[in-house]
Amino acid sequence: MIRPSFLHGLIIASLLCANAAYASDDTTDVWASIGQLHQRMDEGALTSQSLVDQFNRRIARIDQAGPTLHAVIELNPDADKQAAALDRQRKGHAPVGPLYGIPVLLKDNIDTVGPMLTTAGSLALATNPASHDASLVERLHTQGALILGKANLSEWANMRSNHASSGWSARGGQTRNPYVLDRNPCGSSAGSAAAVAAGLVTVAIGSETDGSIICPAASNGLVGIKPTLGLVSRTGIIPISHNQDTAGPIARSVADAAVVLSAIAGSDPHDSATADADRHATDYTRFLDPDGLRGKRIGVVRALAGSEPNADRALEQAIAVMKAQGAIIVDPVELPHLHELGDPEMTVLLYDLKHDMNAYLAARGDTRMKTLGDLIAFNRREADREMPYFGQELFEQAQAKGALTDDAYVQALEKAKRLAGPQGIDAALQAKHLDALLAPSWGPAFVTDPVLGDHVVSGDPTVGGASQPAAVAGYPSITVPAAYAHDLPIGIVFFGKKWSEPTLISIAYGFEQHNMPFRRPRFLNTVGGTPQE
Repeated sequence: MIRPSFLHGLIIASLLCANAAYASDDTTDVWASIGQLHQRMDEGALTSQSLVDQFNRRIARIDQAGPTLHAVIELNPDADKQAAALDRQRKGHAPVGPLYGIPVLLKDNIDTVGPMLTTAGSLALATNPASHDASLVERLHTQGALILGKANLSEWANMRSNHASSGWSARGGQTRNPYVLDRNPCGSSAGSAAAVAAGLVTVAIGSETDGSIICPAASNGLVGIKPTLGLVSRTGIIPISHNQDTAGPIARSVADAAVVLSAIAGSDPHDSATADADRHATDYTRFLDPDGLRGKRIGVVRALAGSEPNADRALEQAIAVMKAQGAIIVDPVELPHLHELGDPEMTVLLYDLKHDMNAYLAARGDTRMKTLGDLIAFNRREADREMPYFGQELFEQAQAKGALTDDAYVQALEKAKRLAGPQGIDAALQAKHLDALLAPSWGPAFVTDPVLGDHVVSGDPTVGGASQPAAVAGYPSITVPAAYAHDLPIGIVFFGKKWSEPTLISIAYGFEQHNMPFRRPRFLNTVGGTPQE
């Protein structure tokens, strides 16, 4: 439930966020924060309808032409009409929520009732719209948010092949990183992040199983929050694993991300994992404290660093900022069992993919695809369109798995959760009395390679990526921009115990206010190249 202090907290956060890049350009609505947009709407200087028009024209110029980011897979054809209705209600002095009239882009694995499709980027589902809105979409509508459209993604959230190129889907093509166009936007929430970074939408919703919020947010110079498993409902989201999947906000500031998380968090009777969510969901803007670093004990997980020199330099610079603002840095901190998570995690994900996908397809009822086996057969029939660059070996491995009662699954799930959570993150926090753990989110974005696929593997410290421990445990994490190298953003990630979003947001906001502003992308054609906008 959204507390009465929510809007007040949003206004205060907007005023405090003086170092945000878009604060220096109040006349450019596409770069404005949620607080700034509300202020302009309250003054009568802006309408939701005109904001939608600005974004639609920018998407046509940058996403569909010009740099051709391929970040937006589909626009809401009713957005203009819906925006006009919201504007009329505002003029009639109807109650205005914290997201009222604000355009939001949804990753294309989040169900929406027609006319927009929900396909996970696959042609297999590109026939009929879903029959119901996802629960988080219902929450967004309740808050007055406007769904601008659907964002491109790694097809099937990057769980079809080990050799996939992040951000590619048969339906949407290859999403490009707006900072350097031949670089990859990362994760599977690639379009959500690229769109926010390019000024195509105010905020977006991504989803993560392991790394798919943290990596694209970091690679596109943004804030991304991967919530505690069960804080946000997964009902109506095309699944990989009920043990790790969660949706979360991607934004240009911690303040905007906190607004969105506050709107979508809460219990859902259709998702048993959210049973305790209402006890923890709150107005997260209350924790936007510019002095949020002072006295916080933050442990540096050096085992998640050391693989990429630019990321390491960003980490050291970030640590210096935190110390200057009164944080107590404990360096290094051992994260037990870090290198033991990969095998049990993959076992769990393969079993869950088959079980959860079959359940989702059976319940959806608007497609001829009823099982994972149907999807595999479709891809074989449509190989020229669906598999021009990489195959579906993960789909096939998942299809070969048995029931969730198999000993192999039960044992892998118990091991993964125990080693990542109680004996991993919890043990590290308790041993040094820490508030949070810290690591580089990722190195600078790698070159997009449709032949060999992505050049990094989540959870492998030798190649980058710090998402795995929190993802496997089901614990929260938040990435914030820390530095740039060769015009490419580099982020740092804070993660902690279950339900510790308030602490992480306070730390992240305190860091953001004393570090560096969001930097708009220049759409370089390559590193050291020329702008393409």
